Amino acid sequence: VQLVESGGGMVQPGGSLRLSCVVSGGIFRYYSMAWYRQAPGKQRELVATLWTTGSINYLESVKGRFTISRDNAKNTVFLQMSNLKPEDTATYYCNGVGASFPWGQGTQVTVSS
Repeated sequence: VQLVESGGGMVQPGGSLRLSCVVSGGIFRYYSMAWYRQAPGKQRELVATLWTTGSINYLESVKGRFTISRDNAKNTVFLQMSNLKPEDTATYYCNGVGASFPWGQGTQVTVSS
């Protein structure tokens, strides 16, 4: 399985971004997917999980601001991020639940005025 993330960028506080992750080399619809992030000097953390059952979990600090979704026809998982805060600055990665696949390159999100 290969993961390719995109959609990051630099935004001002309060702004929005939509991240995408294309998954290739496997049967996407069978995978529960997640978004992770890693800020400089910090450990990677789990941001959002979308289970194949449709159940969703979010990191407490992003609840109400981030939305995870998927398009099985396009083998893609999304992370819609709104009302971004400087503390959301990080490199964002997608992966299977439990980080079951090789990591992609990630996409950088910078929130700064």
